[in-house]
Amino acid sequence: MKAVTDFGFRQVSALEKSRRVRGVFDSVAARYDLMNDLMSFGLHRHWKAAFVEWLRPRPYMRVLDLAGGTGDIAFRIQQSGVKQLTVADINQEMLSIGIERAKKRNISSVIQWLCTNGENLPLPDASLDVVTCAFGLRNMTEKKAVLSEIFRVLRPGGRFLCLEFSRVVLPGITRIYDSYSLNVIPRLGGLVVKDEKSYQYLVESIRTFPSQSEFAEMILHAGLSRVEFRNLSGGIIAMHSAWKI
Repeated sequence: MKAVTDFGFRQVSALEKSRRVRGVFDSVAARYDLMNDLMSFGLHRHWKAAFVEWLRPRPYMRVLDLAGGTGDIAFRIQQSGVKQLTVADINQEMLSIGIERAKKRNISSVIQWLCTNGENLPLPDASLDVVTCAFGLRNMTEKKAVLSEIFRVLRPGGRFLCLEFSRVVLPGITRIYDSYSLNVIPRLGGLVVKDEKSYQYLVESIRTFPSQSEFAEMILHAGLSRVEFRNLSGGIIAMHSAWKI
């Protein structure tokens, strides 16, 4: 484990980062999905729809949604008829919201909820067809360890799909995007969630996450193959896909 790691623009110990990330999501859990709508102007729904469309879920698939918190991605996958879904997240507050939503949808029997660290998944080797992760990997401390765990739990022929903030590639929008995300979003978090600092961390964490090509290399080094990525909204968001061959 690294002695120090990034927490936004600051350097902290690895253990301290895990503690702080839990604190961030404890604080924002109740209004997390509302804030997603507000700060993305609803675009996160388009990004998630594109993500699930690229996955093309099938009813037979055994799926793990890593850092799946409130169940937003899992519910979208379940609509395709998937009946073996697991949502894993390190934050119990986020999971509790997802569990209540699953009850209201009468799909509690379809989804298993695990409060666990992505660096050490309590799942058997080669037990899954798909692992998804949306807007979660950048918050994990040991990203290489997480990717190794994903490789371990996927069966041969299984697929990893990641949705994450990335590097803007569309000319002309970088300055506008940086000004909005670094200045407006934290203030919005202060107004809506009463927690400006947590959203300051979340927008800073985007800048410390690897670029599209750098993350693709990390996935390859974890043993996965056929790595490709697709940009959304001019590179504000990127989807990465890879297979265990």
